[in-house]
Amino acid sequence: MNPRDLSAHTAYRAGRGIEEVARELGLDPDAMVKLSSNENMFGPSPRAVEAIRESAERMHSYPKASHADLVERLAEMWDADPEQVWLGNGGDGALDCLARAMLDPGQRVLVPDPGFAYYPMSARYHHGEVEEYTLSKAEDFAQTADAVLKDYDGERIVYLTSPHNPTGKEFTTEAVREIAERTDDETLTLVDEAYGEFTDSPSARPLLDERDDVALLRTFSKAYGLAGVRLGYALVPEAWADAYARINTPFSASELACRAGLAALSDDDHVERSVETAAWAREYIYDELDAPTWESAGNFVLAEVGDAAAVADAAQAEGVIVRDCSSFGLPECVRITCGTEEDTEQAVAVLNDAIAEVGQ
Repeated sequence: MNPRDLSAHTAYRAGRGIEEVARELGLDPDAMVKLSSNENMFGPSPRAVEAIRESAERMHSYPKASHADLVERLAEMWDADPEQVWLGNGGDGALDCLARAMLDPGQRVLVPDPGFAYYPMSARYHHGEVEEYTLSKAEDFAQTADAVLKDYDGERIVYLTSPHNPTGKEFTTEAVREIAERTDDETLTLVDEAYGEFTDSPSARPLLDERDDVALLRTFSKAYGLAGVRLGYALVPEAWADAYARINTPFSASELACRAGLAALSDDDHVERSVETAAWAREYIYDELDAPTWESAGNFVLAEVGDAAAVADAAQAEGVIVRDCSSFGLPECVRITCGTEEDTEQAVAVLNDAIAEVGQ
């Protein structure tokens, strides 16, 4: 027998890890800098690490209490009812929950190009079909209502990313409101705010009190440094929040993840340090990298370096891993995660040599 026809599906290609690259190139992994996956270079909060250690002896139990505790804490933080908080196995899991709740087979979604590969993947997994709206490089990837609505044709879900990966651009709350108002009543406007802690712009959260067709996505993978435990969540309108109980997989967020998330939420200093360092790194990259860049509201910067694959390979050979954006349809660009001050300075120096040698 064979699986169902998956020919329209694409495989998700994660950024390569330090250990993998170090083995391949014969480099010392401790001397390498990985700035390719938008991870928190300070790691998780020490409180989250301790919570994971303390939770280890309870791994025989299902995460009933910890799930409820984390949902209550997030609901309090966002001034929402607990039923409006949908935990998932990373932000990806929350996307899957929303696709299961919203999509009938054959219904279409509208995703950004360039954009996060898992939006269309999740829709197709749930038997949806995918259309795209274009964020134009010629217009500096501006995220406006018109940029989305010119390609809208009644899709069931419209995916917005703010700050956007890989460009760092943002939608204003007013633009999100306009998109929701100008799309059909049965279209969900989904705002992915995975990098929301890194921007000074406000969340689109107030729209959930105004409308029943806007939802938000958040994650613990970025500012909270918990990418490895896989924890994310959606904030959904109160009107249909109880759908989660019908579509959620049993215990989709683990005991370790929930306990780590609760502890991370208690460590404001760790998040503040991460956000402030990312802001410093963005400015350093803008000023010191020998390539044009786009102003970013995330913990990364997109740079136009010429032959991105060649530049990324050359930098990797010198121990610095950045993201070649060819997979985003931008073969002339690399995305550089904001690292610590030391790592950022090292990466920029290595990239400048690579750009001079093989880039532009």
